[in-house]
Amino acid sequence: MDSFSYLGTLLAYAVALVALGLYLSQRVRVAQDFFVAGRALSPGLIFATFLAANIGAGSTVGATGRGYTQGLSAIWWVGSAGLGSLVLAFFIGPRIYRLAAAHNLLTVGDFLEMRYSRAVRLFLGASLWLGGLFILAGQLIAIAWILDAAAGVPKVWGCALGGAVVVIYFSAGGLRTAVWLHVVQIAVKMTGFFIAVPWALHAIGGWEKLHVAAAPARYFSPVGIGVPGILGYLVVFMPNFFVSPGLIQKLYGARDESAVRRGIGWQAIVLLLYAVLPALLGMIAHAAFPNLANPELALPTALRQLLPWQLGALLLAAVFSAELSAGDAVLFMLSTSLGKDFYVTVVNPAADERQLLRVTRATSIVAGALGTALAMTLPTVVDALTAFYGLLTVVLMVPLVAGLYLKSPTAAAALVTMIVSVAAALAAQVLTNGKGVGVFNPVALGIGAGAATMAVMIALKGPSHVSS
Repeated sequence: MDSFSYLGTLLAYAVALVALGLYLSQRVRVAQDFFVAGRALSPGLIFATFLAANIGAGSTVGATGRGYTQGLSAIWWVGSAGLGSLVLAFFIGPRIYRLAAAHNLLTVGDFLEMRYSRAVRLFLGASLWLGGLFILAGQLIAIAWILDAAAGVPKVWGCALGGAVVVIYFSAGGLRTAVWLHVVQIAVKMTGFFIAVPWALHAIGGWEKLHVAAAPARYFSPVGIGVPGILGYLVVFMPNFFVSPGLIQKLYGARDESAVRRGIGWQAIVLLLYAVLPALLGMIAHAAFPNLANPELALPTALRQLLPWQLGALLLAAVFSAELSAGDAVLFMLSTSLGKDFYVTVVNPAADERQLLRVTRATSIVAGALGTALAMTLPTVVDALTAFYGLLTVVLMVPLVAGLYLKSPTAAAALVTMIVSVAAALAAQVLTNGKGVGVFNPVALGIGAGAATMAVMIALKGPSHVSS
């Protein structure tokens, strides 16, 4: 099938998503609908929206590219997301949900200001905007690679198409619209990947041919990258899936604590099972196309060359869905943060629900345009995602966890911890050329420095635990 058939299939799917999003957005009237979907999401909808957000560029294009170079060890990319989701489901999520429901919190910034101070909230907001644009760019780069390999679309136009689709349907309806689109998107994703992997394996001659084509034994070991490599994945990616403002704000929309535990817990299990699929698909692509110049082209090349066009088109739609849903999760985080954490907090404290809704919608359009521009300049998905995950984890992990479980940390302690964490991570990045010290990469060193800072300030005051 020619490139125009793939492109036509993808454009038809994109138009259908936009049309459905615009139709659903008619039910969005106030900021509560846009931010937390009226706090009425069932476990099933929580499951769908979390799984859709967590299977994005990293979990498809990025993880397949790592499977191409690292073999089965690439399972730790998505596996880290699954483990982080378990922490969110049973420890962080229920506790912060109770606070959100009791105090009408709409963003993570709301929690940080309530727990610490406005300065802490604003510091997070600034960091969030800087890092969030990078991960949005990462999703759009992944879309561009898919369109390039499948239909010969230049990267600039691929980024522009992906950005336009996400902005149009998300800015119209926010979380209330996105969760229903995620039901459609997750069905397409799971169907595409679970069919494509065995089909592609059969296309190269089966498991025996895969073993012959790939040389070293460690390529077929889930621990082939060694302890430092595994720790690198766990430290950089795992915490982001229980401290990410975009994910935490999604759980604010749950109807009760049970929906948080069940919905996020179910999707964590599915993520852990899914982790094998992109790793295997990358290994299959390596066996079939051992000389790809860019490993991130492994997924789009496999779907174009190894699958019949109908299945290739389905997988193309699945990957496109993955990047769109992850992209709208980041856009949700960026737009709601600027709307609530900056506009209401600093510019117009008297803003009503409709004013906040207008500003947040406008912000989502601006953020989408900036993310698209950044995607056009960054070279790879991994570059974009690593920059974001590292920054967000370093800034937020220690203050968020300490704020939920301890009474002792003060606003000053939280702010100093954030600053020290970022400074330590940046220093380690520069002084070690990104290698870190031993098994500890710059992100781990930043978190460690922040934890030590918080511990010292708590010791000076004397810790006391928050009651459940």
